[in-house]
Amino acid sequence: MQQRMQQVIVIGGGVVGLTSAWWLLEAGYGVTLVERAPEVASGASYGNGGQLSYRYVSPLADAGVPLKAIQWLFQEHGPLRFKPAFDSHQWTWLASFLGQCTASANRRTTAKLLELGELSRAGMQQLGSLISPDEFSWREAGKLVVYRSSKIFEQAAGKATAGEIWSGAECAAREPSLAAARSQLAGGIYNAGEAVADCHAFCLALADRVRAHPRFEGFVHAEVRGIAATGGRVVGIDTSIGALGADAYVLAAGIGSRALAGHVGIDLPLYPLKGYSLSAPIRPTDTGPQISVTDFERKVLYARIGDKLRVAAMVDMVGEDLTLDPERIGSLTRQVRETMPHAADYSQVSAWAGLRPATPNSAPIVGATPLSNLWLNVGHGPLGFTFAAGTAQLLTDLMQGKAPPFALEMLALRRS
Repeated sequence: MQQRMQQVIVIGGGVVGLTSAWWLLEAGYGVTLVERAPEVASGASYGNGGQLSYRYVSPLADAGVPLKAIQWLFQEHGPLRFKPAFDSHQWTWLASFLGQCTASANRRTTAKLLELGELSRAGMQQLGSLISPDEFSWREAGKLVVYRSSKIFEQAAGKATAGEIWSGAECAAREPSLAAARSQLAGGIYNAGEAVADCHAFCLALADRVRAHPRFEGFVHAEVRGIAATGGRVVGIDTSIGALGADAYVLAAGIGSRALAGHVGIDLPLYPLKGYSLSAPIRPTDTGPQISVTDFERKVLYARIGDKLRVAAMVDMVGEDLTLDPERIGSLTRQVRETMPHAADYSQVSAWAGLRPATPNSAPIVGATPLSNLWLNVGHGPLGFTFAAGTAQLLTDLMQGKAPPFALEMLALRRS
C-alpha cells in the first residue's frame, strides 16, 4: 500500500487537517488539501481557548457528571445548555456518553489521552524548528486549575498524580489576576510546562509551510458534497468545483466529517458541542494572567495570548447552530468581569462561537475505515489544538503500515 499510495486528498483545513497534511508531506506523499472556507482555520480552530494542556486531559464523561449536568441545566448561568431535537445523532451520542460516565471508563480514557498528549507535545517541539513561537504567540505559561468548593478541591488534590497543590491565597498571590476572586477560591493545582498559543495564527503559519512544500499539490477551496466508493474503496469526491480523485483520502473536517462519512455508510459517533470564546485587548495597566487558568466549577478557561486575553467556556448541545447567543455571551462576560475585573479592556470584547466535534468518551478517532483508502482524523472535541500533532503522526504511521508507539484500540473507529 505504501508503494502504491502516493497522492492523498486531505478534507478539512483546520488545525487537524493542516497537521495531517504536513506529516503526510514529510513522509513522502503528495497532498492536496480541500477546505470549504476561503481561508484555512475558519471553523473550530479560529477562536478556541488556546490552551495546550498535555497533562490536563480529563474526559468530559465521568462518574457523577449526569447529576451535575442536571444541576447545570437549572442554573441561570450554568456551563451547559441542552436543546432536545428530533435528531437521532443527538440521542445516540447521549446514550453512548452516559455509558462512559463511570470512574473506570474515565481512568482508561484519561490514560490513553495522556499518552497521546505526550506524543503531541513532542510533535509540537518538532514543529518548533519549522515555525517560530513568535509567529503564533506560543508561551510556556503553566496551567492552574482553581476550585471554589473545598470538597471538590480536596477530592481533586487527593487524586492528583502531578502538579503543585496551592491554597486559595497562594493561587491569588502567584497569579495576581485572581486577586478579586481570592475569597472564593478553595485552592488550585498547578502544572508547569503547559503552554498557550494562538491556534488560528499557528494554522496560518503552518499553511504557509505546507504551501511551500515541494510535494504539495495545492489548496482547493471548495465544498465537498459527496464521496463516491465502489469495490471497498473511494474512487473520488464530488465538490462544488467538480470531481477530484487521489490514491487515498483523509477525512479531517471537524463535525462536517460526520455527514461526509455517512455518504459511504460510515456512522461517526460525533456530536457538535458548541462553545464560546471572548477576546479582549490587554493594556499596559491591566493585570492579565501570566498563568493559564481553568475555573473548574464554572468550566471557564483564561489565557493570555500575545496582547489579548482569551476566555473560553460553555457547552451548548443545540445541533449545528453557530448563532452567537447574546444571553450566553452576556453571562460569560459577567463571570469574567467578576473573576478577573482588571485583566483586560472589556469595553473592546469580541465574541466567537464554534462547534467542537466530540466523541462520547472524548478520545479522537484516528485510523482506518471499512474502505481501504479512506482514513479518519476526527473527534478531537475541545482538544484539537492540543492533540493535532500527535494524531497527525499516528495517522501517517498507520497509512505507511508502521506500528504506532502505543496501542490504539481506544482511538479506532470500532473501539474497545
